[in-house]
Amino acid sequence: MSQETVTFSINEKEITVPKGTTVMEAAKKNDVYIPHFCWHPGLPIAGVCRFCMVKVDGRPKMEIACNLQATPGMKVFTETPEVKDTHKWALEFHLVNHPLDCPICDQAGECRLQDYYMEVGKYKSQMERPKVLKPKALPIGDDLVLDTERCILCDRCVRFEEKITKTGALGIFNRGDRAVVGTYPDKKIHHNYQTNLVDICPVGAFTSKDFRFKQRVWFLKDKPSVCPGCSTGCSVDVYAKPEVRSYFRVKPRESDVNGHWMCDVGRKTYRHMNQEERLRSGIVTGADGFRTRSRFDEAASVLAAKLLEADTNDIALLVSPQYTCEEYNAFFSFFVGKLGVKKVFQWREPTEKIETFDGILYRGDHNPNTRGLADALKKHGLPSDVKNGFDDLARSGAKLVIALVPEIGFQYPSLNAQISKLEELSFVSLWTINGTVFSHKGIAHAIPMKGYAEKKGTFVNFEGKVRELAHAFPAGSDDARDVVEVVAVLSEVLSHSN
Repeated sequence: MSQETVTFSINEKEITVPKGTTVMEAAKKNDVYIPHFCWHPGLPIAGVCRFCMVKVDGRPKMEIACNLQATPGMKVFTETPEVKDTHKWALEFHLVNHPLDCPICDQAGECRLQDYYMEVGKYKSQMERPKVLKPKALPIGDDLVLDTERCILCDRCVRFEEKITKTGALGIFNRGDRAVVGTYPDKKIHHNYQTNLVDICPVGAFTSKDFRFKQRVWFLKDKPSVCPGCSTGCSVDVYAKPEVRSYFRVKPRESDVNGHWMCDVGRKTYRHMNQEERLRSGIVTGADGFRTRSRFDEAASVLAAKLLEADTNDIALLVSPQYTCEEYNAFFSFFVGKLGVKKVFQWREPTEKIETFDGILYRGDHNPNTRGLADALKKHGLPSDVKNGFDDLARSGAKLVIALVPEIGFQYPSLNAQISKLEELSFVSLWTINGTVFSHKGIAHAIPMKGYAEKKGTFVNFEGKVRELAHAFPAGSDDARDVVEVVAVLSEVLSHSN
């Protein structure tokens, strides 16, 4: 059955949209700019900021575009002098009590008030009353700081708490210019989606403790990526300063997988790629038993020599579901297809509850590519059922173990204990980004790996949707490689040795 449509015009441009579409939605889909504060495509309409005023031909008063449904033949204007003057006055009222603290505000560079002032403001204020002072820097959540002086009462945060997380932790208290957003008495925000309040705040009222005062946003570069924190595979943007090899934050990017949101766990997935936490060089052990840091080429040569010496039956693979499909294909093609390795085990967190789901985005499978690993195992004739084979590896009698270590270490509470168990085996080569492995004295060999934001490839999420890592930052270490690159070097060394 075809959907009923409506044809109307914006600034003399004819537009056809589904019946029930608002003027704001139609404008956004057709790249027509209408300034706004309280409207957000992922939230219910509130119509409280009164900033998205437009002129409708034949009607005496301005109307708000966010709550105005398009009707047949309607003529809407967004750029007339009358409309622009209305925007100017609306902005003036929003700025009546707003503090002039742009130089220290983390929202600077991403602030809608700043943007709109430059576009429709730049006037001498006619407000002579002193500004109303309100509470500042309130720690209202695990990762949230609230400055009520900056708040323009757009109501986005309150609607998010009511409709998205359904926690209802926020409200608007008092009236008039004394009104403030805040939590209820003796309560704070503790859920896993609180940093979305920072994203949707159009000013700087909500800031994140994790990012607060760390970097000016105009110094950062961002690239689209996929969150590796769980099997949902949210679309995200990763923000970094590649020239100094530092990462600063992860934010959601709108997609059909995660809508406009992401969880707070996923926002932590940048930290392990920073210099202080990652393995920046290889680890090799000499004939004298002493371990040293090495360049990648040396570490690869040492491993290749071990592979030449080893019997195929003595080699085992330990693989976590946090690498790309392309990496698995290269890894198994070489070790299983070319070398004939038969002992392959999955590395999973023994305490995981894979079937759990919080009802919004976060899943109990804390790996981005469980489906991709299962497909790769099946393709190469190996058991593909989801199973933690770590203990089976320890009992396999393998003398040479190649391990793809979980990249997101904080999702594996048992990781350090498991690596300690690997120290008991004859020879283990850890392929990892985790810098703490150097403290495990029994690990004789390691190769530094790239993080998810530093390589191209694909994940397959819990629904079977292919999630693409298409835009890579430069590796945070000169010696870091992805699995495809490591396997290519090993294959070349072994080919020249035959």
